[in-house]
Amino acid sequence: MRLSPATRLMLLAIVMLLSAGSFAQIGISVTIGPPALPVYEQPLCPGDGYIWTPGYWAYGPDGYYWVPGTWVLAPRVGFLWTPPWWEWFGGRYVFHDGYWGPRVGFYGGIVYGFGYFGRGYEGGRWEGDHFFYNRTVNNINVVNIHNVYNTTINNVTVNHISYNGGQGGIMARPTAEEQAYDRESHVPPTAEQTRHFDSARDNPQLRASENHGRPPVAATPRPGAFNDRETVGAREAGEPYRSENGRPANNVPRPPESNLGENNRAGGNRENNVPRPPAVDAKDLQPHQRMAAPNTGNPNLDKKYQQQQDKLYAKQEQDHQKLQQKQEQEHQRLNQQNANDAKRQQVEQRHQQQTQQMEQRHAQQQQQLQHKEESASHNGGKR
Repeated sequence: MRLSPATRLMLLAIVMLLSAGSFAQIGISVTIGPPALPVYEQPLCPGDGYIWTPGYWAYGPDGYYWVPGTWVLAPRVGFLWTPPWWEWFGGRYVFHDGYWGPRVGFYGGIVYGFGYFGRGYEGGRWEGDHFFYNRTVNNINVVNIHNVYNTTINNVTVNHISYNGGQGGIMARPTAEEQAYDRESHVPPTAEQTRHFDSARDNPQLRASENHGRPPVAATPRPGAFNDRETVGAREAGEPYRSENGRPANNVPRPPESNLGENNRAGGNRENNVPRPPAVDAKDLQPHQRMAAPNTGNPNLDKKYQQQQDKLYAKQEQDHQKLQQKQEQEHQRLNQQNANDAKRQQVEQRHQQQTQQMEQRHAQQQQQLQHKEESASHNGGKR
């Protein structure tokens, strides 16, 4: 469907309004979730004052690409890094930029490791003008860096999930403190970090479609040092890679459907991230992904939940088809009536709202069923 410039602006405004309930600065949103976090080692800390910034999957014109974890000099004494994160919101995966500030805010509960275990930062702390490193979670050479301590972190859930919410995502929500932190004044990524991001985006080997979730450069000792001898490659992918159309990796992935919103990262290449409208009609949506098979430890309960999953999947597909048929009939009537642009824009706006509302409802239904399964699993498979 061809959309007029006015319609594009209107749809972009709707998306920004729907995203206003999120907790950090929003960059872009897409319809396909990021791959799992790869497994890799941390390079040796290059010197005093460097803060570890974990690697993550970003999204560009060629799909997802890996931004290697790296050691970065804090822009100010006392500042800490809140990592970027992906969130399932409004039927899409929305990207939240990372930032510097006196406290670590909410980053989706993502377990990036090396001190970032879903809440706050356990990798070190500021004492006066010096940063003290926790050696139990960081790779520190005590010959060169003496401001260290050892604190063991217990009760850490190890996983490689790279996004919050939705099917298979981390189900964490921000605390009142974290929400307050996110409303404070922040400092964007440094110029070194921005160059690091741009270099990663321009490196074909870091694209998920090329490395299948196992980037050859997973972490660097300093920003942009992709060819340094201390650079670390991923040991393995976090989970078997599936291409961005949901097919196994040996199939050729199709181009991404959408790249919504503007890249708010400081220094980001805006020309390569031209805002595109979200899915307007139900026909523009991808087929729903099936939920993971139940694994509560109780075969009878697993069978029951599998039946509920199948029923929910069939109902949601039926909703999708009904809405698609209804919207196509309205388009046919518009063509028969030779409707003007104003009338078409009104219908397109209504279709976009209908589509997003349906996707939000479906996501909530899946989350509710997933919560029931997780609760049963934690209870040892008891009803």
